[in-house]
Amino acid sequence: MTTHDAAPFVIEMKVRDSECDAQGVVNNANYLVYCEHARHEFLEAHGVHFKDLVARNIFLMVAHMDLTFLSPLTGGERFEVASTVQRHGPRARFEHVITRLPERTVCLKAHVDVICKIDAKLTRGTFFETFG
Repeated sequence: MTTHDAAPFVIEMKVRDSECDAQGVVNNANYLVYCEHARHEFLEAHGVHFKDLVARNIFLMVAHMDLTFLSPLTGGERFEVASTVQRHGPRARFEHVITRLPERTVCLKAHVDVICKIDAKLTRGTFFETFG
């Protein structure tokens, strides 16, 4: 399992105008989408595809989110989402940091706890050992 000391998994993205509100900044709900996209990319980089999990009746679900908004993103800006993951009992905690590029201003810090259900039963989290 990746730890806080390991190099994070990083993806780069660009804000689309449709993600901004009337004030010209990214609507808060879209930061959740950015974090989710980073988690999916992380899983794919480790050979895990959601459609394959669903076919096997394995479901990864968000159990808890904690977001700290620090600086807004605006339309057209490039940013990166850096993600690390660590197992916490039956959960995997993804830590995401969204940083504006090129100046590297931290815009958001998030902790997202994910659980795993197989055949509709909560697991002890052994699925997350796949990443370590």
